[in-house]
Amino acid sequence: MLCREIVNIIERTYPKDAALEWDNVGLLIGRAEKEVRKIYVALDATEDVIREAVLFGADMLVTHHPLIFSPMKKITDEDFIGRRVVALLQQDISCYAMHTNYDVLGMADLSGNRLGLTDMEVLELTDMQRGEGIGRVGELEKEMTLEECCVLVKQRFHLPAVKVFGEKNQLVRRVAISPGSGKGMTETALKKKAKVLITGDIGHHEGIDALAQGLAIIDAGHYGLEHIFIEDMVKYLEKQTTGIQVKGADIVYPFEIM
Repeated sequence: MLCREIVNIIERTYPKDAALEWDNVGLLIGRAEKEVRKIYVALDATEDVIREAVLFGADMLVTHHPLIFSPMKKITDEDFIGRRVVALLQQDISCYAMHTNYDVLGMADLSGNRLGLTDMEVLELTDMQRGEGIGRVGELEKEMTLEECCVLVKQRFHLPAVKVFGEKNQLVRRVAISPGSGKGMTETALKKKAKVLITGDIGHHEGIDALAQGLAIIDAGHYGLEHIFIEDMVKYLEKQTTGIQVKGADIVYPFEIM
């Protein structure tokens, strides 16, 4: 199949117009007419990921986060983004990113279902036409302590640890989940009557400010919640394409708990 045909398949389910206006999604690097036999799927187009894609013999790299986000005035091997772009072009690997369009039309439900939430609704509406948006809010199967909720998150997302703002014995049932960076989701989660927000990239001030307003926070990490993209997209591409070998990157957390 040609790269543009695979792009069309992806965009039937995850159209680019579902992405937030500040985002940069779609085919970012490479040839639309490239013949594709192997696809590598990863969260980020890091140097290690590109190296593994090359070893796999990939013709196309599909990532969640865009490699090119801000405008580039030059593409050389003198900076880390330029080096990655040059490497992909040298190896004739087309690079496609599906970021907030996937967050809205895939990641939101996927993460809520992982937790077993019921009566789910959109956390933050971003697509009026489709009635879709970032994150989900819903009910846990049963009321539990915040500590038990942390254990559930670690089990369902295969995490070694989480960071928590809140009293471990407080009872929670209504939960908001926003994979990725949830620094700006506190007010939205409170409006939706959530007792705990599960997200990533929460700093000291965001955490204590949320607590002051009655919202506990479970910071499971940006990568910790979003790595589910890899498995999901591998299954999607295997089902939707013909004669294509698809491989997902290994789950490798970007930092260690020492």
